[in-house]
Amino acid sequence: MQNILIAEDEKRLREILGKYFMAQGFSVFEASDGFEALKIVENHEIDVVLMDIMMPKMDGFEATKQIRSISDALIIMLTARDDDEDKIKGLEIGADEYVTKPFSPKVIVARVNALLKRVAAGAETNQIIKSGQLSINRSKYTVTDGEDEVLLSPKEFELLSLLVQNKNNVMTRAHILDQIWGYDYYGDYRTVDTHIKKIRKKLTYSSDHIKTIVRVGYMYEVK
Repeated sequence: MQNILIAEDEKRLREILGKYFMAQGFSVFEASDGFEALKIVENHEIDVVLMDIMMPKMDGFEATKQIRSISDALIIMLTARDDDEDKIKGLEIGADEYVTKPFSPKVIVARVNALLKRVAAGAETNQIIKSGQLSINRSKYTVTDGEDEVLLSPKEFELLSLLVQNKNNVMTRAHILDQIWGYDYYGDYRTVDTHIKKIRKKLTYSSDHIKTIVRVGYMYEVK
């Protein structure tokens, strides 16, 4: 059974989403503010977080930032604003996806299930990928760079794995979006750029291997 946290200050929306996810076999936790959401993640094994941005006590951005430092749960941010800057900020602090209100609960459930399936498919691939000092263990879902363990979000893990598995081959942004986010993803190429930026910051020794191919995409280069 998967555990999902619905962090949303609108009680009615929490209840509606909770019913849909319980019908799908999820164990549902609820939080009405960011501080409460953080405490739940600290005390329970949460697999997915639906995180509203505008919440009291601690907003969704700060809650996401703090949750990402202690958990690799999938985080989908919810907002009433269709603002690119908000989307970029959310992705930069560790969110995996971004959904604009109003939305259909059925669509949210379908998107969460699709994300979980992709993560599970990657985790079930019993394979260790090595390149120089970088080691990716897909069965354990861990990354080490030299002797340092690298904490990546699920999307960052999948993106780095894709690049290293195809080392010395250029991956276009369009191809990366299709492979990591899926054909039904509504975001733009800046989503890829934001995740690459975050991965580079987290790698101790191997960040220079991720090359930007101007106006095309990225390549993990090994000479």
